[in-house]
Amino acid sequence: MSKNALTALAGIGVALLAGLVILWAQGYPAVPSYAALFSYSLFSKFAIVSTLNKATPLILTGLSAAVGFGSNCVNLGQPGQFLIGAMAVAAFGIVCDLPAPVMIPLAIMVALAAGALWAGIAAGLRRRFNMDEFITTLMLNFIADYFTLYLISGPMWDRATYSPMTKATNPGSWLPMWDGLSAAFVVSCVAFVVTWVIWDRSKLGYEWRVMGQNSVFSRVGGCNNEANFTRAMLLSGALAGLAGGMMVMGGMQHRFVKGMGANYAWDGVMIAIVAANGMVPTGLYALFFAAIQTGAMGMELETAVPSEFALVLQAIIVLFVVASRESTRLLINRLAANLRARAAAGAEQDISKGGGRDASGR
Repeated sequence: MSKNALTALAGIGVALLAGLVILWAQGYPAVPSYAALFSYSLFSKFAIVSTLNKATPLILTGLSAAVGFGSNCVNLGQPGQFLIGAMAVAAFGIVCDLPAPVMIPLAIMVALAAGALWAGIAAGLRRRFNMDEFITTLMLNFIADYFTLYLISGPMWDRATYSPMTKATNPGSWLPMWDGLSAAFVVSCVAFVVTWVIWDRSKLGYEWRVMGQNSVFSRVGGCNNEANFTRAMLLSGALAGLAGGMMVMGGMQHRFVKGMGANYAWDGVMIAIVAANGMVPTGLYALFFAAIQTGAMGMELETAVPSEFALVLQAIIVLFVVASRESTRLLINRLAANLRARAAAGAEQDISKGGGRDASGR
């Protein structure tokens, strides 16, 4: 097992123990609460399906943040890119009415393009005016939020409803369901594989990773940092836009609803941080966080622990994993060094004993 995996497992274990202590200190049944948490998220077919559906946007927004942060593009615009992708798919699904085999791929492309376009605005401002993408992506979140709210409260409001939302999209854009599992999860898995191949198995991904670790070194080494920055931002935005599109195409209402973004985008940022921008760890943490969020409702039902405890538990996990990452790594290195030293000392003693026997003729 790698050191990173050991560090992550140690951090999660300590965080879960801290959660038990918090529950016990608050007077809740700690162990039964945890049992209900994981029972309602992992230990039945319905629970597993619910967890996988919940993981879909978390995987995509986590990948979006990991690509951005890992390539030194501080893209904090996932909430806005998520909303723009969802709105673009909703508008496309309302206007167009095509057969599903044609409309579904087109809707996915619309979501990718809308998210990339919104992130491209920040990338263009950075390249043209040297504006910090940390600020521009955050400000674009507010613009996307108010712009989509204006659309669903005015031009695109379904007057047959009592709260701001668009009309339902045409059925051709709806993703199929299999025993409750939305095909949106399959789309997120395909996006995960493609992103992993680009990030870990391509020359472009290598240049992005080098740029994220040391931009001066990558530039001196012949990498085009400006072009790579734009490409990484576009992919990061496209993944966040796809997450929003999946909420419309694979959701229950198949329309853009006020507040549909929830905390998916910020959860994705948190997942990327705790995963240290690794693609595989990001996917695993997305599944783990989805299990916690799914099981929180069951925990509240069984033991009366507020479902908001899931947010507390997620925060504790991030705190312990990230804050203790370096110290845990040093501890693991020290233990490994001690084991190697003992092994070397034992081998040296065996050699010296063997040499002594040879000298005595025995």
